Amino acid sequence: MPKKLIDYLSELVTDERWQRMNEIIADRTEYLTVVLEDIYQPHNASAVLRTCDCFGIQNVHIIENQNEYTINPDVALGASKWLNLQKYNTEKNNTLACINSLKKEGYRIIATTPHTNDIDLNNFDLKKGKTALMFGSEQPGLSKLALEHADEFLKIPMFGFTESFNISVSASIILHYLRLMLNQSDIKWNLTERKKEEILLNWLRQSISRSDVIEKEYYKKQ
Repeated sequence: MPKKLIDYLSELVTDERWQRMNEIIADRTEYLTVVLEDIYQPHNASAVLRTCDCFGIQNVHIIENQNEYTINPDVALGASKWLNLQKYNTEKNNTLACINSLKKEGYRIIATTPHTNDIDLNNFDLKKGKTALMFGSEQPGLSKLALEHADEFLKIPMFGFTESFNISVSASIILHYLRLMLNQSDIKWNLTERKKEEILLNWLRQSISRSDVIEKEYYKKQ
């Protein structure tokens, strides 16, 4: 049924729009995912979403322990509606809930922070498995719990007096480099056909006015 529904809804968007969706879905990946822990600056939170969309990262995991994740529409430019956002805000410790969930899905947790045993970005091995990149707030960084449960630590080589980048800049640098490496590798990073259909259906719903009403009418006819 999803495939038939997709075919039906695709007739309600322009040919150019539908073609663009199919071009973009071909480059989407879940092999890399991003985790944001307690980001409270709307500007940075939104900029990271925009970066994820630009580099084809479909899933973003948002941990809300102390701070609610707020999107600035002027910065995100609608990026959030093209992504799958998973929020963790109902547990006593949402960081651990997120990490455990990702590990069950086969992800290795990579803390993006200077650390004794960190790996330079240019030496990071993508072939070791699916990768969840964790970013923390600009001032405190990742929590102690996040660092304790990380599998590896990743840093961006720097050559100045300043010790760290803004979180949105860090995400852009890391995702640009790793996405380039991913595309040049023989890693099977593409989405499954079933996952592509799920995402395309959601994109069509986001693009069509009153899509819920149209969908109900479609099912009545079946």
